[in-house]
Amino acid sequence: MKLNATPRLHAVMKDKGWTQVRLSEASGVPQGSISGFDKNSRHEDWHLFSIAKALGVKVEELFEIEEAAEEDAE
Repeated sequence: MKLNATPRLHAVMKDKGWTQVRLSEASGVPQGSISGFDKNSRHEDWHLFSIAKALGVKVEELFEIEEAAEEDAE
């Protein structure tokens, strides 16, 4: 089974009424990293946990996770 994880930090921030600056100050993650979060395919581990903790969510909530179709299924 393969999973696709699409970042959705900005949707979470919008739901909570948080700005990038506020999240950066609360999490210690640079504002530039927060700004590009949803565009990046790789994330620093400590960024994920710091952002989730600051927002009061699980790491999984920062992503939309979907099961991918197996292209080479036998």
